[in-house]
Amino acid sequence: MIADFINEALNEADGKAELQRSEIAGKFNCVPSQINYVISTRFSPENGYVVESRRGGGGYIRIRRVAMDSKQLVMHTINAIGDKIDLGSTRALLKNLLAANAIDQKSASLIMAAVGNQALKQITPSDRDAVRANILKHMLVSII
Repeated sequence: MIADFINEALNEADGKAELQRSEIAGKFNCVPSQINYVISTRFSPENGYVVESRRGGGGYIRIRRVAMDSKQLVMHTINAIGDKIDLGSTRALLKNLLAANAIDQKSASLIMAAVGNQALKQITPSDRDAVRANILKHMLVSII
């Protein structure tokens, strides 16, 4: 519901919105940290958004939609992965790339097969997320 509210604000303001974290929290009867969670998971750069934030009494959140072509989005995603990534975050990234038509379903399925816990079961659990990130980055580079 919070994400839908923010999307509506973005649509009404031509892809740019300045919001008050406390006002949104009050509207949805939640704590401001829940607003932070929604913004960090749904309105991240890899999802095509730029977010500026200032905390405090007069604090705000500025969110802007950024148009990217498929290659830019995949490259941005690669850069956002870091040294480690868990399986759930991998699924989310691939879902976002699919939704943006940056990759196709076959590619997403192949990547998930390659980075899934079954494929990496010979790797110690403490090393899996690092190996997964490395494989994921290389597979995405090969797509573009």
